[in-house]
Amino acid sequence: MALMLVKFDMKKRVKLAQTIWFLYWFAVMAGVLVFSMGLFFKIELRKRSELMDNNESHLLPNVLILMGLIACGVNAFGGKVCYDSLDPSKFIKWKPMLKPFLMFCVGFNGLLFVTALLCFVMRIPLQYTLAEGLKNGMKFYKDTDTPGRCYMKRTLDLMQMEFRCCGNDYYRDWFEIQWVSNRYLDFSAKEVKDRIGSNVDGQYLMDGVPFSCCNPSSPRPCIQGQMTNNTAHYSYDHYTEELNVWKRGCREAMVSYYGGLMNTIGALVLLVTMLEIAVTIGLQYINSSLSSLVNPEDPESESEGWILEKTVGETFTDIMANMKAMSKGGKVEEAEAGVATVS
Repeated sequence: MALMLVKFDMKKRVKLAQTIWFLYWFAVMAGVLVFSMGLFFKIELRKRSELMDNNESHLLPNVLILMGLIACGVNAFGGKVCYDSLDPSKFIKWKPMLKPFLMFCVGFNGLLFVTALLCFVMRIPLQYTLAEGLKNGMKFYKDTDTPGRCYMKRTLDLMQMEFRCCGNDYYRDWFEIQWVSNRYLDFSAKEVKDRIGSNVDGQYLMDGVPFSCCNPSSPRPCIQGQMTNNTAHYSYDHYTEELNVWKRGCREAMVSYYGGLMNTIGALVLLVTMLEIAVTIGLQYINSSLSSLVNPEDPESESEGWILEKTVGETFTDIMANMKAMSKGGKVEEAEAGVATVS
């Protein structure tokens, strides 16, 4: 008994072919959308690649680009087959390759679904790669004269202003590293000597943050230095007063941005997957209905279409039997080859 059996006449077959043809070209545009989303996501990641601890973050956009290109090719071919199915004399040339093509489509739909899941799951490793990348980037903030690191200050400043954040997890992260270059320190000054001497690593640490941490919406001029010294500023108490720097850490801000982007892309890829499944089922109905014509020489005769020629259980049993037969055939060939070698 075939799965989801449907009876067709000439009018129904033509209407089905026209509908699936339209959906296939709509699916081509969906493939272009997936490709575009992957390209956009890759560009967004590359903008801040210096703050990423590894290159695994580019796996997802690369997969999206590849899946988008494959979707365009597969759907263009499927659209051509649907168009030719309106003329049985043209359709007959596609018939030998339709079964492998449909099997490929099923596998491709599965990969699309996995890609959508990957969009939702990649948020977790992104948190770790950003945590390490931002931590290292902040250490190199002062190295404006070091080759390979001279743009790190600009990258971090632009990021903190764009995402309205400060530090890795909190603005106090800047207190724990030397972010001012030695070339801008007066080593003859007592304050500089005291700060460097009080640190075991000989770093110049201070309770201040870069200017890019300042919140321009604050009515008070930005206090970015001596932030924990109440006497250094008039009418100021860092324990109770609302500080005029961004309090959200940049890791949280960037994970929120990229995570939201990946969730949106994942939802769109799921919709594309549903569309791909629909056109694959439609093409199977077209193929099966044309293959089961009561009178193959009369295109107007009635026919039956199905998703599977047998039930799911019977189809699974046949697949397992074929796999066992192939396995036994391989063993027989190996045994015959062994006997031939011995003789």
